[in-house]
Amino acid sequence: MLGIGLALTGTVALAACAPSGDGDTTTLDAGTTVIDVRTPAEFAGGHLEGALNIDVQSPDATQQLAELDPNGSYVLYCRSGNRAGAALDFLKAQGFEDVVNAGGVQEAADETGLEIVD
Repeated sequence: MLGIGLALTGTVALAACAPSGDGDTTTLDAGTTVIDVRTPAEFAGGHLEGALNIDVQSPDATQQLAELDPNGSYVLYCRSGNRAGAALDFLKAQGFEDVVNAGGVQEAADETGLEIVD
């Protein structure tokens, strides 16, 4: 489990997303990685299409997060935004700059325009 507290953090504007042009939806910038930080069981129950699953409650979560490219662009989400906030705090402390917390899975789907799939 992450060695940091689950601080309550609000959803921030998605810098990694840009308007699609019609003003109704957003699309991810090329190269942005979407990460679902929920458990594998939660992930299997429905996740954003193309999302990577890194369970922040697993013993190797910090190692998995630290293996990400610190120059990459990341959108994190979970069930409510709390675990994604903890992961965001960890990554920011490791020097990652382009990381946002998209909140819960439905909020993340709405913000990114990605579908929720099984």
